[in-house]
Amino acid sequence: MGKVTHAIYIGVMTLIVLVVTAWLAYTGYSYYELPLEERFYHPQYHWFRPAGPLGHGLGIIGTFLILFGVVFYIARKRYGFMERYLRLKHVLEFHIFLCVLGPILVLFHTTFKFGGMVSIAFWSMVAVVLSGVVGRFIYIQIPRTIEGRALSLAEVNKAKEEIARELRQMEGLESSTLDLILNDDGRQRGYFARKLQLSRVRRELRHKHIDRSRRRAIIELVKQEMSLAGKVSRLRQMQNLFKYWHVVHLPFAIIMLVIVVIHVVITVMLGYRWIF
Repeated sequence: MGKVTHAIYIGVMTLIVLVVTAWLAYTGYSYYELPLEERFYHPQYHWFRPAGPLGHGLGIIGTFLILFGVVFYIARKRYGFMERYLRLKHVLEFHIFLCVLGPILVLFHTTFKFGGMVSIAFWSMVAVVLSGVVGRFIYIQIPRTIEGRALSLAEVNKAKEEIARELRQMEGLESSTLDLILNDDGRQRGYFARKLQLSRVRRELRHKHIDRSRRRAIIELVKQEMSLAGKVSRLRQMQNLFKYWHVVHLPFAIIMLVIVVIHVVITVMLGYRWIF
């Protein structure tokens, strides 16, 4: 999937979420804004109420989207389902799309009035969605291969060492110049620190009267080595963040799913069958 296609893919999913949310809010506003005791007298009460054709349907569809999004993502991530055809990055984005749209439908299913056990499920769902957004941010910070597989710390360090070895084998580079080139101080402190160090390397190479073509080759290797040094730092940070992220995301997801299952079972036992 190219950059343009990927942008369209993200744009379409975002548009669907916005359009569905806007349509539900617009069509049901006159009902949702009423106090609970006055909703019975609304002309479309039987349509919008949680057990009505629309309200009940939103709950069913929303729950299905959430469950499908979770199962599909786990199947791809843990068990390699359709690994040859689907990049994990794109599956994750589809998972986020379903697990954002699904809760929105469930929210309209509740008609913005919920309490007791359902309120626990709802706020767990909110926590899952918010932590999912944070998790997506953490995910995109992790260095990856061109296929989308997350790089391990050992792989990044190995690539970094190979570049350092190649630089050491270059003829004409004095030990003082190599020390400056391979100095890690400041590389992981940010964009401007790396730019400053790169300028120092350029000045050093000119001062040593190294020809232009070799300078370009050396600078290109230095840029790659700096990029990998940044990836090492970022990978360590993201791995630590992921440990804390799972503490929030996974328990709330389990709580939400358990209560949803209980809610569905009770609903069926009470005889609610939607349109079937």
